[in-house]
Amino acid sequence: MKKVTVTREVDTGLQTIGLNLPAVITCDLRLNTPRFASLPNIMKAKRKQLDIKPAEDFGINLTGHIKLLHVESPQVREAGEIVGSVAELIEKLKTVEGVL
Repeated sequence: MKKVTVTREVDTGLQTIGLNLPAVITCDLRLNTPRFASLPNIMKAKRKQLDIKPAEDFGINLTGHIKLLHVESPQVREAGEIVGSVAELIEKLKTVEGVL
């Protein structure tokens, strides 16, 4: 049976455990420390020639797989009313069917 050794962070420090494969292993944001480009390397990158290759060279099919059947606008909302008091609001809500 194949095994993998994993070190995980727990409240008291680090814990190393062995798991049988297949296993599900996740990681957090602190897995890698990113490198930041220096100014000379940024300038070199600006002058570097880019090779442009068609997608077909990589075996990628770019044809559309979605077929648009119908498009319609949403219903237009009616303007609301401003009420003067809470009592007036409650009366208006009572007259609307299924609200109160």
